[in-house]
Amino acid sequence: MENKYNVGELIYDGNIYDGMNIEIADLPFYSRWFDKKMNGSILELCCGTGRLTIPLTQEGYNITGVDNNTSMLKQATGKANELKIPTRFIESDIRCLDLSEVYDIIFIPFNSIHHLYTNKDFFKVLINVKKHLKKDGYFIFDCFNPNIHYIINSEKEEKIIANFSTKDGRKVVIKQTMIYENKTQINRIKWHYFINGEFDSIQNMDMRLFFPKELDAYLSIHGFKIINKFGGFEEEAFENKSEKQIFVCKKEY
Repeated sequence: MENKYNVGELIYDGNIYDGMNIEIADLPFYSRWFDKKMNGSILELCCGTGRLTIPLTQEGYNITGVDNNTSMLKQATGKANELKIPTRFIESDIRCLDLSEVYDIIFIPFNSIHHLYTNKDFFKVLINVKKHLKKDGYFIFDCFNPNIHYIINSEKEEKIIANFSTKDGRKVVIKQTMIYENKTQINRIKWHYFINGEFDSIQNMDMRLFFPKELDAYLSIHGFKIINKFGGFEEEAFENKSEKQIFVCKKEY
């Protein structure tokens, strides 16, 4: 069995990423929680192209965005400059983050923890979050609630998951196939890219799945108290059929 997991380079193409990810249903949720620390400092880990960083900065929040992908940060910086928004971006791997500041809120949005493929990687991030979080600060993140029935059905067929045009004029269609590895809890997703009507490439979009009780335990072990656990961005109660796991935590020790 291949043990190398990654995300393909084309997935990190800034224009393709922005063309595909136009949904901001999570924006009001984060904004509501940031209101509790309106004048505080906020750190966004895995900020990508600034999908949330930029509009939240426009709302008046003091946010620093961190990502380890140069292409994504270049896209984010370009958008912020075009809008004349004074947003600070830092290039860093969140597993070895070492900043000289502590923050009132640290958040990891948009299912980004699924790209931490091992417990060791995830635990490094939790340790770094705690190191950079103020004593009364919030740690907020969202991820999927694993749906085994969806995975089984999706393994049976290739299906179109995206059809859009990019800002730089490319027509993009993405078809998806997947195979789930029980041993590693990693969903090995392949995105088949068709650009301007022609097949371009197959890109990996591997995602580690985290089960509900598993995450609860990991957070507790690393000194976080779960204040709220929601099943959706309207702050619905987390239930068996919830699509999301949305955590609001505080540092317990």
